[in-house]
Amino acid sequence: MSTLRSTWALFLGVALMMLGVGLQGTLLGVRATIEGFPTVVTGMIMSAYFAGFVGGSLLTPMMVGRVGHIRVFAALASTASVVALIHGVLVIPSVWMLMRLLSGFCMAGLYIVAESWINDRATNESRGKLLSLYMVISLGSFGLGQFLLNVADPAGVRLFLLASALVSLAVLPIALTTGSAPAHTEPQAMGIRTLWSVSPLGLVGVMTEGLAAAAFYGMGAVYAREQGMDEFNVSLFMASATFGGMLLQWPIGHLSDRFDRRSIIGAVSAAGSLAAVAAVFTSGVPQLLAVALLGGTMMPLYSLSVAHTNDYLQPAQMVAASSSMILMSGMAAIGGPLLASMWMQYVGFSGFFWFISSGMLLVGIFAAYRGLRHKLSE
Repeated sequence: MSTLRSTWALFLGVALMMLGVGLQGTLLGVRATIEGFPTVVTGMIMSAYFAGFVGGSLLTPMMVGRVGHIRVFAALASTASVVALIHGVLVIPSVWMLMRLLSGFCMAGLYIVAESWINDRATNESRGKLLSLYMVISLGSFGLGQFLLNVADPAGVRLFLLASALVSLAVLPIALTTGSAPAHTEPQAMGIRTLWSVSPLGLVGVMTEGLAAAAFYGMGAVYAREQGMDEFNVSLFMASATFGGMLLQWPIGHLSDRFDRRSIIGAVSAAGSLAAVAAVFTSGVPQLLAVALLGGTMMPLYSLSVAHTNDYLQPAQMVAASSSMILMSGMAAIGGPLLASMWMQYVGFSGFFWFISSGMLLVGIFAAYRGLRHKLSE
């Protein structure tokens, strides 16, 4: 409870931010279809977001070290709000690609601030549950944001204005909090090689989740539209994965605090792979349930991987570690929408789910290998 009291403002800010981000991401996919953008061009636009992730993950630790968590959060959220407005004013593929790049930069920084703040407050016995709560709030808000697509015509500018306003409001609870943020001392270096030596599975897990989630949220609305869904059913399709992730985050996080996190990572990855396969061969309500299970196993993979890695870190290493993990997640995610769009173009639209299934299967196999190696070394 003391941890929750010290982080409530952060959680509220994250909730408002993710409402806007959830709306904006799906809105862009729907609007791109309305405007007649080629599928691969849409994939390139969505991938630019994750290229921006790379830059944000590299520069944010330095910014936090100089001015602190609160000021960095406020600056990046304000910039992301302006970017959302520009999307609605200039509906041009090249402009959207540039804006998605800048949006990705801002969001990487915002995630680093939030996750390093949470990890600073957590212990090894509570980290899985606390990160799960963070993901429940993030995914729940992100899922609700999908339904905001129905409050106005996606062919107009009003939904872009709404997305911008929500991201701007995220600054208020952070700026007005009376609680203390983590000290903004210069973070210790935590390069990719060092991170790999600390937790290979954690690194592979965040990269796979980044690749799969970027493919789903970058191209899911395009897939749904191509299957003949209207705006409401597109929202329902996208939100099914998000709410599935929200519902399973807490129990999976709780289990990871009680049992070996490697085993939990392997189990949820295998289940996610099977759920994606099930979505290929179903439609209607059964497909929505399969998508919900996919989200329920895909989304916790990130928090599980972060928790597994932070179990082996000191507090001074956590900002740099979050930066490196988001960097690798972002680099993997760059290829998500683009590769998924290529599978959809050359394999057929079912390639959307086959691509995600194969990624989840690979991390499940790697988790089993790491668990076996750990047991043999004991």
